[in-house]
Amino acid sequence: MPKSSSPSFAQGLTQGLALLSLTLPLSLMAAPNPATEATTKANDAVLDSLDFSDKQSFDDARRGFIAELPNAEVLNEDGKPAWSARPYAFLKDEEAPATVNPSLWRQARLNSIHGLFEAADGIYQVRGMDLSNMTIVEGDDGLIIIDPLLTPGTAKAGLALYRKHRSDKPVVAVIYTHSHADHFAGVKGVISQDDVDQGRVKVYAPDGFLENAVSENVIAGNAMTRRAAYMYGVALPIDPRGYVDTGLGKGLSQGARTLIAPTDVITENGTREIAGVPIEFHLAPGSEAPAEMMMYFPEQRVFNTAEVTSQHMHNVYTLRGTEIRDASLWSRYIDEVLEDYGDRTDVLIAQHHWPVWGTEESKHFLGVQRDLYKHIHDQSVRLMNHGYRPGEIAENITLPASLAKEWSARDYYGTLRHNSRAVYQKYLGWYDANPANLNPPTAVDEARKSIEYMGGINQVIERARQDYAEGNYRWVATVMSKAVFAEPKNQEARNLAADAMEQLGYQAESGPWRDVYLSAAQDLRGSAKPATGTSTGNEDMLQGLTTGMVFDLFGVRLNGPKAEGKHIVLNWAFTDTNERIRTNLENATLTWLPDRQSADAAATVFLTRSTLNDILLRKITFPEAVKGGEITVDGDQAKLFELLGLLDQFKPDFPLIEPRDTAQR
Repeated sequence: MPKSSSPSFAQGLTQGLALLSLTLPLSLMAAPNPATEATTKANDAVLDSLDFSDKQSFDDARRGFIAELPNAEVLNEDGKPAWSARPYAFLKDEEAPATVNPSLWRQARLNSIHGLFEAADGIYQVRGMDLSNMTIVEGDDGLIIIDPLLTPGTAKAGLALYRKHRSDKPVVAVIYTHSHADHFAGVKGVISQDDVDQGRVKVYAPDGFLENAVSENVIAGNAMTRRAAYMYGVALPIDPRGYVDTGLGKGLSQGARTLIAPTDVITENGTREIAGVPIEFHLAPGSEAPAEMMMYFPEQRVFNTAEVTSQHMHNVYTLRGTEIRDASLWSRYIDEVLEDYGDRTDVLIAQHHWPVWGTEESKHFLGVQRDLYKHIHDQSVRLMNHGYRPGEIAENITLPASLAKEWSARDYYGTLRHNSRAVYQKYLGWYDANPANLNPPTAVDEARKSIEYMGGINQVIERARQDYAEGNYRWVATVMSKAVFAEPKNQEARNLAADAMEQLGYQAESGPWRDVYLSAAQDLRGSAKPATGTSTGNEDMLQGLTTGMVFDLFGVRLNGPKAEGKHIVLNWAFTDTNERIRTNLENATLTWLPDRQSADAAATVFLTRSTLNDILLRKITFPEAVKGGEITVDGDQAKLFELLGLLDQFKPDFPLIEPRDTAQR
């Protein structure tokens, strides 16, 4: 890893942007357990409760199929796999093994249907070759690419597959539907920055896209990186006792993440003609993403809902951690689409999953999705207003039978249980109004006293084994979590906690729930080490940060205890962008203001934004830049390095299922 004079900033920033750049460890995996009798019965009950004879989704997913990639594999330029369908060959079996919820197995098989598909005349999709879909629209003078996947490798392969079977027209436009990386970060696989700079390609995005695209995973990026390792099961083996599917898509491609800034921003609903194709844009900010838009193709009567609808229940809150989404507003956007476009739509496509074919079928699907999110919102708030706490709401809220039977409302990604908790959090926050929970003991102290009150660790483990034998896995996972926090090195407690979580994972209908349970089991058994969160290929997003965002990151990395009693005022002058920023360290807090310079500053730091970018990318260090003349300091140079020395370095492998060393604060 390159050295830096400020690893706490540059390295930590890069790790923060590495949310989806995790690599699989090479450690040997301890053999997981088989499904228990209780798990087998639970999964058999799912088989009895849903209509698995309904094969319509499989017909819909295969309709319009043109071709799949030879060898079902994509390699990056370095020869390493970007994506491969080969590890998922076990999903060809229609019958789910006892270690996978049969409903999730069904979704995993659907998401395994991959290749190039025709959605309508002139509209094609590359599906099942990444977490998301890439849509290709044929224009008069070239191609329009909608959402170029997560990495350039898969995007390039998807475009090549299209060109092999359709047209070699140039790409003349790219449309980003929203600000999540799996919908834009493969852009340099289909166009180059030079294409845009020379005017050969335009890039369209919804209002607020760029800011949200580069900022969402930065401020809290290190914590999100670690949590995402669990949510996406990046350290799990791909097999019936490990990773099978995200629910949202087959899985994450591996490789660089790129970004080209939009040339055209869609700020209001209305029609634009792109490459001779009329497209009606319909904005949906604050729904599934902070910046998102849908679009209608009147000539083909095709509506693209982006990720506002999908073939499952989506997340109102994601397990990796993010801001709570507004389920009520989300529902309203879907209602607008149903009202304004339902009768005019023959095919409903999205940037995940497979299409809905037919006008009536599309209207029915939109109605289900609309009512799903509104029901979650309204019923959670109703119970909240009756005084129910988050956990009580999660236990009591249900979908009506009319929604529960719909495959497109199932818990494959989001779940009714954790989404209802999110609605509570949106309105009332973390405090449940019980004063005992206002200032509780630390997790370690609570665990130790609880185990002591229960008669000691040996008795607790013995009784938990009895509950495990009876299939009471939720309780065993809870009480053994306390045991692990009380005695982190007690392998017997860790193994029993792992056993319980493993069975909960086998039973989970949600891909992320399965992944977090099984990932925790691995960590508890010590059978795998967490991925390191290394980042390669985030250069575009790093450079996309506004200068103000950079100083916000300085602020969150400031070690408050170390900074106590220090007062450092610095002026920053960027000679290429003419930006002037004043930073003030006081009261162990770093603040900044744009367009300001202080007469009381200890020093003025002169540099270019290009030099700062190189520092962020660890191409050069602060001392090297000063020594080489890229940075000049007018005043007390030591104050600059004193400030930099107060910035923390975040470790991307902090523990999730056991206590951390609080002395490292």
